[in-house]
Amino acid sequence: MGGALAVPLATKAWAADLPAAIRRLSPGLDRVMAPNAAIETIASGIQWAEGPVWLPDQKALLFSDPPANLIRRWQAGRGAAPFLSPSGAPGTDPKLIREPGSNGLALGADGALRIADSGTRAITRLDLASKRRTVLVDRYRGKRFNSPNDLAIARSGMIYFTDPPYGLVDGDASPLKELDHNGVYRWAPGGEAMLLDGTLSRPNGVALAPDERTLYLAVSDKDVAGIYAYPLDTAGDVGDRRLLFDARPMLGKDVPGITDGMKVAADGTLFCSAPGGLLIMTPEAEPLGLISAGDRPIANCCFGEDGRTLFMTASDRVLRVTLRINGWRA
Repeated sequence: MGGALAVPLATKAWAADLPAAIRRLSPGLDRVMAPNAAIETIASGIQWAEGPVWLPDQKALLFSDPPANLIRRWQAGRGAAPFLSPSGAPGTDPKLIREPGSNGLALGADGALRIADSGTRAITRLDLASKRRTVLVDRYRGKRFNSPNDLAIARSGMIYFTDPPYGLVDGDASPLKELDHNGVYRWAPGGEAMLLDGTLSRPNGVALAPDERTLYLAVSDKDVAGIYAYPLDTAGDVGDRRLLFDARPMLGKDVPGITDGMKVAADGTLFCSAPGGLLIMTPEAEPLGLISAGDRPIANCCFGEDGRTLFMTASDRVLRVTLRINGWRA
């Protein structure tokens, strides 16, 4: 692994009684958002908000609630309402399955949703009009996945996804676990899953650089918490990973959250779940700012509306803030 940038940020700023706020860690943050940018709560009362994705045609935000087995849809002026139930596997045993619903969501070039389906233990496709579901891939070398967590779609249609055991009640010790690793995978339409890395304890959020020559990965094991980067060749194969950002100095007793979901803006700016909230940083891992949701962790995010809105899933609610940059790549 390569070197990492340790960030000795004072944990006092993340005390549990603080309201949602934005910490400016570098003047470079002003390029990303205005100094007076305000955080707005647009939905609440959720068991655990995750995997947001914007639907341009519907002018709507979809987000998962894995323990409730729901996908909710939010639209301006209408609020949030159930969109798909169950979003994952129906009738699971709560003694064995911790998260029966969908987790990460992404929109394919064909306008259909791709789902990291924790309950079904598969990557699935959802036709948004008919709500017809298709399992794309659910096994590696004949063995069922653990509980797919997050995914990123390349322009070619290849899907990169993570498969930690978070959806299983007993994690690595679950009797349902068939694989002896927690993996980072690549899947191409019509093919089989290819294991890219099976050495990480808790692979979680995943994203692609705008030029698709780097795969970013968040690891949510506190002992190695951080953002990792893999070089990608033209075939989509990974090279040796390096530790891009070490999040362990940000951990603390009263600091909510860990490295989790992430998105990369069109200019390469990274928006990464981290201890204390959502970390905004350059591709060189220079921290620019930290969005805090008070005592709530921020699990994931996405760009929406005109591309200059950042939506964040924060425990029992969804937040929104305006950006100066456009997150969407061409």
